[in-house]
Amino acid sequence: RYFLVGSNPAETKYRVLKIDRTEPKDLVIIDDKHVYTQQEVRELLGRLDLGNRTKIGQKGSSGLSRAVSAFGVVGFVRFLEGYYIVLITKRRKMADIGGHAIYKIEDTNMIYIPNDSVRVTHPDEARYLRIFQNVDLSSNFYFSYSYDLSHSLQYNLTVLRMPLETLKTETTQTRQESFDIFEDEGLSTQGGSGVFGICSKPYEKYVWNGKLLEAVKNTVHRDWLLYIIHGFCGQSKLSIYGRPIYVTLIARRSSKFAGTRFLKRGSNCEGDVANEVETEQILYDASVMSFSAGSYSSYVQVRGSVPLYWSQDISTMMPKPPITLDQADPFAHVAALHFDQMLQRFGSPIIILNLVKEREKRKHERILSEELVAAVTYLNQFLPPEHAIIYIPWDMAKYTKSKLCNVLDRLNVIAESVVKKTGFFVNRPDSYCSILRPDEKWNELGGCVVPTGRLQTGVLRTNCVDCLDRTNTAQFMVGKCALAYQLYSLGLIDKPNLQFDTDAVRLFEELYEDHGDTLSLQYGGSQLVHRVKTYRKIAPWTQHSKDIMQTLSRYYSNAFSDADRQESINLFLGVFKPTEGKPHLWELPTDFYLHHKNTLSLSQSRRSYTYWWTTGVLKHLPLPFDEVICAENRRKLTVKKFHKYEEEIDIHNEFFRPHELSSFDETFCLAMTNSTRDFMPKNVGIDPSPFTVRKPDETGKSVLGNKSNREETVLQRKTAASAPPPPSEEAVSSSSEDDSGTDKEDEGTVSQRSTPVKVTDTGDSAKITENVVQSTKDVYGVNLSDVPSEDDLTIYARFVQLGQSQHKIDKSSQQLCSKHHLDKVINLVPISSFSQDNIYEVQPPRADRKSIEIFHAHIQAGRGNMQPLGKDDFLMYREYIRNRYM
Repeated sequence: RYFLVGSNPAETKYRVLKIDRTEPKDLVIIDDKHVYTQQEVRELLGRLDLGNRTKIGQKGSSGLSRAVSAFGVVGFVRFLEGYYIVLITKRRKMADIGGHAIYKIEDTNMIYIPNDSVRVTHPDEARYLRIFQNVDLSSNFYFSYSYDLSHSLQYNLTVLRMPLETLKTETTQTRQESFDIFEDEGLSTQGGSGVFGICSKPYEKYVWNGKLLEAVKNTVHRDWLLYIIHGFCGQSKLSIYGRPIYVTLIARRSSKFAGTRFLKRGSNCEGDVANEVETEQILYDASVMSFSAGSYSSYVQVRGSVPLYWSQDISTMMPKPPITLDQADPFAHVAALHFDQMLQRFGSPIIILNLVKEREKRKHERILSEELVAAVTYLNQFLPPEHAIIYIPWDMAKYTKSKLCNVLDRLNVIAESVVKKTGFFVNRPDSYCSILRPDEKWNELGGCVVPTGRLQTGVLRTNCVDCLDRTNTAQFMVGKCALAYQLYSLGLIDKPNLQFDTDAVRLFEELYEDHGDTLSLQYGGSQLVHRVKTYRKIAPWTQHSKDIMQTLSRYYSNAFSDADRQESINLFLGVFKPTEGKPHLWELPTDFYLHHKNTLSLSQSRRSYTYWWTTGVLKHLPLPFDEVICAENRRKLTVKKFHKYEEEIDIHNEFFRPHELSSFDETFCLAMTNSTRDFMPKNVGIDPSPFTVRKPDETGKSVLGNKSNREETVLQRKTAASAPPPPSEEAVSSSSEDDSGTDKEDEGTVSQRSTPVKVTDTGDSAKITENVVQSTKDVYGVNLSDVPSEDDLTIYARFVQLGQSQHKIDKSSQQLCSKHHLDKVINLVPISSFSQDNIYEVQPPRADRKSIEIFHAHIQAGRGNMQPLGKDDFLMYREYIRNRYM
């Protein structure tokens, strides 16, 4: 037998699974459902060890040996022989949401369960195993022990905080206002020490190991079930004057109709489309972690192939194979199924942003646009006008080629209108200042306003042909617009606007480019070809050669390796199940019949062509049906009772791990990307706000791109080295008009000329050091056109020398030094109002009587006791009104 021993993070509670190894083809797992303490589990393993030794009392041959240590079970899989167990053996923390860690799988281990004595060998088993392992679980698969990654933050913070009395279950005798699956914060029942929590079923569409866990789902305790998602997860820290704001990007790739670029196009018969990815950006103030007390905001958008029956024939080996519509669909049957799913999950309005080409010499992409318009027009006939699907066609490629249009400005207009229609999620009501002085755009914001905050209703669905390059840029612009509203709602900026070239947008752009590259590699086989910088037309000339390489890489991947990847995805997701006596996976001419269930059997019930939505969905719009309290949704929830002081709901112990030795070098929140460290310029006198527009040469990071582009960074250094020599010393006296005159270099070059300053050291050896600094206009906002006087330069030189040599001067030698040395030493007078002012003790300043009276009046005003206004106050107020408004 195999014994699987699982524990909680604190290692105080254990569960044990017994896996039988005598069955050659069946999986026999026994879960005694008992929770063991550390002492009990040691005794159990000791008894098993003793009972399984070959001879009683023999210590040499152990009866029980540890096979592997793991962080979780991905699932159980069987091909033609017995079952394998897939375990996570290495993980890395990628993000933190309210104290709940999200991990990336770094390495896995597959262990064959049956004993060699009962093993029935099959010649094709090894080939199936190789195909299965072709799905690299160490690339972009994520899991969390305590946070449901398959659902959005809005779902997790609204449905799972449902009032207790709405769940009419036998376990809940006591009434309670609200409770939360995640934590124990003011949730104790009246008079008792019990705490109730709700657990929801995961959203199956985004779970990638659902089929692998199917064999054990109903036999083991749900604590053993670890659901994984595939896509992208990244987190960065935006530091606003030291206040940590975490910006998180989570992309969930759909496991339905999943595959590679040319082999999976359009939709299947159930309305699931190819390359469907839900991207969620979460923003929260990390200085308060808890979900109930903290400030959290999120915005969701979707990408996915055009929901029609269409494909491209890759046998011709053309870079752009012709698009063919495989089946006529006059009643938009698959589009109806697809949009019905979206109405259930996101509510209304559903906004389609279609970026495919409208004008072409030879009809290619336009075929899809025409069909999609017809489908949306047909479906909208039967929906109420206020919940109709909004269709926005925009030929992005045409605008990119035009020199007159700015692509991103036009996208920004679209993004503003989209965010205004859908709104976004925030878990706290509007702040008092935004109610008092609301921004004009804030009042026009859509979504649903509830007492606890705002809900996003509806979603933007972006598509081009591949849903890769153009789609990622469009999604970035919408995300940037939503980010501004999110920051405004949390009271971090005074207007919901964000400028390009600020630290905040650079950080967000890097997250989105990593996200785009990852999704592009998964579906298209290469990184992004066109990036945000390409559309801003500020990409360096080296980018073009890189784009060509990415195009060739994508073409090679599509031609040679995509078929193998598609086979392994089909096997991993359980779309194909190997069966004795039936054709093998590699013998099938196509996987069309595996993904289209209606080709193998006719469904008995036919959907209405006019009432194309699921019953009950329309009644609750604009709210999504999945988040409404109704009998159907209640069946997906289970209530669990905890003891008040259980480790499982102790978020402090879970996050800070007081029982473990912490190393700051390995602490995730210190190692993650930080706007101050990685994006803020290192020059003195720079505004530290992440919302200040920087010049291209001011950034703390390479202008040319993200961390991975080391070759480009090297190239940038070379460009800077080959820049023209600096002007002579006289150039210092000429003002920055001279700068603007000489700086007529090509806009594409990275290095910009700056005025050097020569500082002469007054020490023994006259060293000349050159410090390349910015012009005074850039740093101080003022032109210092006059040359400093000789006296000022002497004082400055002495000040510099004092600073350099202050740690070298010995006090005893200072007293004995000669008279001509003393004129170089300046007596510094403390300018602080503290009499004793050092790092060890501080004496507070004495406040005069008038200041104390003003302070007392301020305190009384805060309590509502206003002081009577005097004549001077009235005069001052009248003067203020006259100056401000007259």
